[in-house]
Amino acid sequence: MLATCILLYLVFTLGIGAWASRRIHSSQDFTLAGRRLSTGLVGVTIFATWYGPEFIMGVPGYFVEEGVMGTITDQFGTLLCLLLVAGFFARRLYAMGIVTLSDFFRIRFGERVETATSLIQVLSYFPWIAAQFVALAYLFGVVLGTSVPEGILLGATVVVIYTFIGGMWAVTLTDLLQSVLIVAGLGWVLVEVVGETDGILALVTDRPAGFYALLPAPNLAAWSDYLAMWMAFGLGAIPSQEIYQRLFSARSAEQGRGGVVLAGVLLFLIGCLPLVIGLAAVELQPELVAAGDGQSLIPNMVSRYTSLPVRILFFGALISAILSTSSGAMLSPATVIGENLIRPRWKGITDRQLLWWTRMSVVGVAAVACLFALNDSHIHGLVVDSAVLLMVCLLAPLTLGLHWKGATTNGAWAAIGLGAVTWFMTDRFDTVIDPTIYGTLASFAGMGAGSFLGRTA
Repeated sequence: MLATCILLYLVFTLGIGAWASRRIHSSQDFTLAGRRLSTGLVGVTIFATWYGPEFIMGVPGYFVEEGVMGTITDQFGTLLCLLLVAGFFARRLYAMGIVTLSDFFRIRFGERVETATSLIQVLSYFPWIAAQFVALAYLFGVVLGTSVPEGILLGATVVVIYTFIGGMWAVTLTDLLQSVLIVAGLGWVLVEVVGETDGILALVTDRPAGFYALLPAPNLAAWSDYLAMWMAFGLGAIPSQEIYQRLFSARSAEQGRGGVVLAGVLLFLIGCLPLVIGLAAVELQPELVAAGDGQSLIPNMVSRYTSLPVRILFFGALISAILSTSSGAMLSPATVIGENLIRPRWKGITDRQLLWWTRMSVVGVAAVACLFALNDSHIHGLVVDSAVLLMVCLLAPLTLGLHWKGATTNGAWAAIGLGAVTWFMTDRFDTVIDPTIYGTLASFAGMGAGSFLGRTA
């Protein structure tokens, strides 16, 4: 019964993609939904894109073992990121009338920087998309009994089909449906499992000393790790195309900006539900934690110890979260490939041709992500890896290029190169201070020095 319901849901999702395809008449319809999204839709689609399997299958495992410190990267970092985007980036970038962040880099620093930043963005998405495919494989293994490779290929096929057909319209409509399922599914599971315990208050108060500590131990290594956790998404995800693709899809700058803030609030609040469910799982079935696989903590508990209706709704919610994140993650690099790598090099390309090649880019991105997924099955690690490259290469050129008139093309190149090299070298030497901190500081220093020296040379 559970497997049948999941399969029917997958078919229904494909049906939404087919229906949404009727609204695709141009490349802008495909990539930005015709710039017709409201504040609510912008917020919901960012929420659904970012509320991926790490919130349900990754973070709860860290939370029950490490306390609040295990949630800094996802729970707090995503909120920080979206508030910063809404406050310092959204209005100015929307006013430029662009489609991708690489469009900004072209306007501000030239076509060569556009190409370099486009390649960096595309590369950064592969591990993130791979994480979603791995999560789908875990899910299908529990529900359908498939192997990990089979689950990866099945999940990738479903997401590719409806994203290929419906583009941003399909992503938005399925995100709306999937957000409702996520909240309903997690809410029902929470009510049922907490009912088997002494209540939420007992779960959250009966914790070891230091469980809710918001600051690390007073030593250099601990503070380095702590800052790196905040930076991973809090700063690293700021140059992410999927945020701005939804921002630029809004009817106005203010509606887009409001949607970004709404997404941050939703992610933080609804992100608390799996954490409480994880505490209940530890209380009711401690052997699940002893097994050492935090990624399967909640799915295994739901599969073994809840009623069939709850299992159907929970796994529907989980698959919804993964599908929405996968589709949004694939559409973003495909848009960059079409707009910033293909269009500038194909003089005279028609909008119809651009639409076709953007759709084909969805397929290509998915194929490469499958290779990543088949070689690394750690969800949380894959997701964090995807943000590091953006932070050490693109955060400085984006931030200073947008807010500092003195930023130059030489500075952008220095920021990209110095940030990447510094991060890579310090990572190889296993430094006490986290390599992402070195890389990010080096990138900002390179931006400043390169811009200043370029003007005085």
